Amino acid sequence: MRSSICVFYIALFGLPAAALAQAPAGDPDALYRDRTNLSSARDAVAIWDARLKADPSNFEAAWKLARAMYWLGGHDVESARRGQLERGVEAGRKAAALEPKRPEGYFWMAADMGELAESFGLRQGLKYRGDIKDALETVLRIDPAYQKGSADRALGRWYFKVPGLFGGSNKKSEEHLRKSLTYDPNNNASHFFLAETLFDLNRDKEAREELQKTIAAPVDPEWEAEDREFKKLAEERLKKK
Repeated sequence: MRSSICVFYIALFGLPAAALAQAPAGDPDALYRDRTNLSSARDAVAIWDARLKADPSNFEAAWKLARAMYWLGGHDVESARRGQLERGVEAGRKAAALEPKRPEGYFWMAADMGELAESFGLRQGLKYRGDIKDALETVLRIDPAYQKGSADRALGRWYFKVPGLFGGSNKKSEEHLRKSLTYDPNNNASHFFLAETLFDLNRDKEAREELQKTIAAPVDPEWEAEDREFKKLAEERLKKK
């Protein structure tokens, strides 16, 4: 599981060759690994966007663009985020259409939709609710182990966030989050999300144990930026409850 400053980096108009010429130099994967530096993340976006414009069948550029827009949509200046997430949804949808039997496009499309739903009010939540669930269930059918159980992790969050009237369920949230931990017992996000679900179920002792697990879990080098954020959130939450 997001009008924009990023327009200056991703709106590369003109012919494909011209677009490529305007893209920053460098390895976009290396730039994305340095994503806590937002200028690096924006440069990665510009390169993947230019590649996709030059070759609309470039699946890798499409899904990686969707992933990078998710990061920017959660971390850039407030005025930029909505446009970035909407661009991420578009890129994820493109990737899913290019490779309908691969999980990447569906997952990152759902992630961008999820961030839009969480960050921009009830209307966005209702707009994307069904599409998010459908996309994540598609990932489960294609490859349930994708990114160490990411679809179950995201579905666990979906069931926690969506009101019961519209299909939400803390019981199903817990089930999916525990399932995600079978793929990666040390996943910071899964432990943190499970803690929030357990708090909502008034199982505070278990919830605090999950927060402790979030703090104690090793950092995954691929997801270091996200892991450190979840550890910080867990520390803050422990101080409150």
